[in-house]
Amino acid sequence: MDRLTSMAIFVKTADSGSFAAAALAFGISSQMAGKHVSTLEERVGARLLNRTTRRQSLTEIGQIFYERCKALLADAAAAESVAQELSASPRGRLRITAPVTFGACCLAPLIARYLKAHPEVRVELTLTDRFVDLIDEGYEAAIRLGALSDSSLIARPLMPYRLVACASPGYLAERGEPRTPRELTAHECLSFAYTSMPADTAWRFADAQGEQAVPIAGRFEANDVKALLAAALNGGGVMLAPEVAVKDELAAGRLVRLLTGYEATARPMHLVFPASRVTPKLRAFIDQVVAEFGPHNA
Repeated sequence: MDRLTSMAIFVKTADSGSFAAAALAFGISSQMAGKHVSTLEERVGARLLNRTTRRQSLTEIGQIFYERCKALLADAAAAESVAQELSASPRGRLRITAPVTFGACCLAPLIARYLKAHPEVRVELTLTDRFVDLIDEGYEAAIRLGALSDSSLIARPLMPYRLVACASPGYLAERGEPRTPRELTAHECLSFAYTSMPADTAWRFADAQGEQAVPIAGRFEANDVKALLAAALNGGGVMLAPEVAVKDELAAGRLVRLLTGYEATARPMHLVFPASRVTPKLRAFIDQVVAEFGPHNA
């Protein structure tokens, strides 16, 4: 006999006080209900129910066994519920937030592919460089740049967010090309700034000798990478840009990559989400983001 079924019949018998009531609930005979309980008693080597002609009551050992059976059956039901949820088709609204540049350049194309694969899902993507509280603001997942603070969110590491120094050919013809990070001090540097984050005062680079922070200065700062990119393309100065935002401009020669013997310090990037909100639509999204932007792609 199936042990979980026998436990469920035993619990029902104890709750109802009779084999007849348990049998009715499970669609079996009273004799079969009694046999399930007898099989359990043989397994544990002790009587679980006091049997009378009118009512079944728990023995002392039966009471302890009853409590454990209830807990075990609840765990089994929860496990089945999770499995059914995970196997269900993704559907419904999915709310995601991400940094502006990465979201526009990389995440939006991924979402288009995700929606083709899951026609019953609708995605709302909010692009912002501010910190978003997922729980308070009702989002199911976020892409986060930089070191993570301790939280109750689950974090999946993604490939590092790489930065490159670049400038237009026209700017370099006029001002010369910096060969080392220190030479940036003599150049106009285009700085990213945000309401909650002051403009950069130093850029960090690394080579075989280690990492160095280089003071930078310039007369133009903006809170949008597109604005800085437009300034760089028009000879406004040197830009420390997200690689994903300037790869086409570099490939076309409209921008020139600088300091090729150095690596600008990359920023850690993670996908974060609350464990309590992992629905089929979110699970499918997590899997696709990790597959396309996971650390193995670095």
